[in-house]
This record gives sequence, C-alpha cells and structure tokens, in this order.
Amino acid sequence: MGQGDGGNVIEELVTDHREVEELFGRIEALPPGAEDRRLYADRATMELVRHAMAEEDYLYPSVRERVPGGDVLADDELDRHARAERIMKDLEGREADDPEFDRLVGMLMREVRTHLADEERNLFPRVRAECPTVILDGLGDKVRKARKTAPTRPHPSAPDEPPADKTLAPGVGLVDRMRDAMTGPGKPY
Repeated sequence: MGQGDGGNVIEELVTDHREVEELFGRIEALPPGAEDRRLYADRATMELVRHAMAEEDYLYPSVRERVPGGDVLADDELDRHARAERIMKDLEGREADDPEFDRLVGMLMREVRTHLADEERNLFPRVRAECPTVILDGLGDKVRKARKTAPTRPHPSAPDEPPADKTLAPGVGLVDRMRDAMTGPGKPY
C-alpha cells in the first residue's frame, strides 16, 4: 500500500487510507456497469487486506498493551475488519454489470469510510497520546518492511493437503488468496 517516506505507523496507515479513498473515487467516477469498476474494486480489496494485516499485526497489539481500554478498542476494530471482509468476499466473482456488484461495492465503501474516519478521529489520537515516539516509529518501520515482501497481486496458494484442502478449496477467493500469500495457507489472521 502506501509508500510512506519513513513516517511513523499512524502516518503510514493514514497514507493507506488516502490510497483506498482514491480507488473508491475512481469506482464512483465510472458509470454503473463499466468494466474498470471491477478492476478498481479488486485493487481496493488487495489494498484493504494489506492495510488490515498491518493494523492487526503491528498496531492493535500496541493498542492492547498501551492504550487504556485497548482490548475493547482492538476488538471493535477487528469486528469492523471482519464486516468489511465479509462484504469483500460477497463481492468476489461478481462482474461490474451484475446488479449486486453496485449494491455490495456501495456497502463496502460505506463500511470502510466509516471505519477509516473513526480511526483517524478516535483511535489514532489515542495511540499517539499513549505510545512513545520510538514505538510508533519502530512500528512504521515494520509496516514498511512488511510491504516490501507482500505480494502486489493475489497468488493462488490454497492448500492441497488434507484437511486444509477441504476448508478453503474449491473457490478460494481473492481475500483468502491475499491472506494465504502473506501469512501462509490456512493460518489465522
């Protein structure tokens, strides 16, 4: 996602927010049914998966450890991620001219925009107030390093050994492939 220039974790994540919003804007600028809406929806999905993983792997553990009430905050954020991911899974495989595509992409944009605005208004200021600069900078470095090894596009990597082959295949979708490519097949996120 965002290629920050050495900023702390919050600056990196805000850069991600702007990139996702840019992709949403491109979807909205195209007429319903336009084929490129599918392309931009897939790119937004990939960006959102990467962003969620960065938050889940690096930000939320610090929220739990350092921010008063952090367990509740992190759990709420994880619930929001799960809701967005369910919408992204429902969106997979739908062509831009499918009437459900517009409904689902609209739901995804509303869900994600609400989540991102809430993070910037509530979560990020609390993290800044409670986490020392050295921690925030270190987490920013980790996010940047993780991005360098993250795939730039999904790679099918569904497990082919029992029992995992029965849980993910057939029909492993974009969200699952992205998660598998970054964490390994069948591993929790």
